[in-house]
Amino acid sequence: MRTTPRLLVAAATATALAACSGGGAVEGTPGGSGVRDPYFPKAGNGGYDIGHYDLDLAYDPDGRHLTGTAVITARATQSLSAFNLDLKGLDVEEVTVEGRDARFNRAGQELTVRPADELDDGETFRVTVRYSGEPVTITDPDDSEEGWLPTADGAVGLGQPTGSMAWFPGSHHPSDKATYDLKVTVPEGLGAVSNGELTGESTRGGRTTSTWHVGEPMASHVVTVAVGEWETERFTTDDGLPVHTAVDPRQAEASREVLGRIPEVMEWAVENFGPYPFSSTGAIVDRVADAGYALETQNRPYFPGAPDTVLLVHELAHQWYGNSVSPETWRDMWLNEGFATYAEWLWEEDQGGDTAQETFDALYDGTYYDDADANASIWAFPPAEPPDAEHISASPVYQRGAMVLHKIRQAVGDEAFLGLLRGWAAEHRHGNADTEDFTAYVEKSAPDEDFTAIWEDWLYGDGRPDSP
Repeated sequence: MRTTPRLLVAAATATALAACSGGGAVEGTPGGSGVRDPYFPKAGNGGYDIGHYDLDLAYDPDGRHLTGTAVITARATQSLSAFNLDLKGLDVEEVTVEGRDARFNRAGQELTVRPADELDDGETFRVTVRYSGEPVTITDPDDSEEGWLPTADGAVGLGQPTGSMAWFPGSHHPSDKATYDLKVTVPEGLGAVSNGELTGESTRGGRTTSTWHVGEPMASHVVTVAVGEWETERFTTDDGLPVHTAVDPRQAEASREVLGRIPEVMEWAVENFGPYPFSSTGAIVDRVADAGYALETQNRPYFPGAPDTVLLVHELAHQWYGNSVSPETWRDMWLNEGFATYAEWLWEEDQGGDTAQETFDALYDGTYYDDADANASIWAFPPAEPPDAEHISASPVYQRGAMVLHKIRQAVGDEAFLGLLRGWAAEHRHGNADTEDFTAYVEKSAPDEDFTAIWEDWLYGDGRPDSP
């Protein structure tokens, strides 16, 4: 008997309905290709939360060639038929999910993975990505460079805000924090310094391998691997906190005095900000021309050249404000930089320099900088509302952000203000927070005060407020 097209359609429909009512049904949907950050909408990914990264990296500085295997443990937050990872550049050779080959494709910074079996909501799964190639350097909207930066004797991975996707796949947004294990192999004679604790180091066949473990949650933009020649030192503070420094030999003499003050700075910071949130501290000091900026990489900040003490204070303060309490989105950058800048003011005040009030007054009066344009730039936009991605690290985020904190200090008094600093760090320890969380916290902590004028004029207001 000849089968008509109508019968073929009916048969196909019946087969599809049978599949939906039994085993093998595809009920999941693809996870989002970003978390809709207001400035970096493709950063991060939806549909899952990452709990742990296990990165196995090998780098050849002469050929600028990176080989990597990333094993990522995550939990699905919806039923997933596919999910995305952020990875810019590099060649992906293989992807598996739970040990089974997965299909994948690339589009821009998105690596889309289609597992052989869909993932159930709440399921913990492991995805392995094998990749290699020459990592790219990413130019930010403000023209600064991040990602994987070649240096005079190696390379350094700097990730803020999205650069980590240049050297390992992941969910690269501060709202998805995870623990890490990193294994890095480099030519003998060089070393690889990373975050957390050094758990092993060995040399074999002309290659040196270092392993590092980070047991506290860490946002990917403060992960680092610094490859080069290092003079390393390990010691402890009076409270027993491990300190690990790695310094390019050409910067050793210039860095010795300021790095020797790390225990003093840490004691001061703990007194002001509360218990230190991580298992160790320290610093990485590279050559002056190796990067254009310092960065608060977790546990040990990165510096291009020997820092002065105030810069050291700034980057160590970030361990509380920015690393432990991370921004919910990049719009909340002032919660990082305003706090770290105000830490500088407090340090100078406590060391017998300008008081925080004197610094505030100079900024308000336009006498802080020698350059008139620099003084005017403070009022370009409200610290809580940078106009675009290009301005998330601009002067209002730092200096006017610190001025907001000083206005709160004026309102509540010194003792209550230090309580606010400690309490904020404690309430969101190892988590994320946004500006609304902060204003609500301040109002809850000081219910008898009216902060309306501070929020309207200093935090969200346009231009220079009429009175200091």
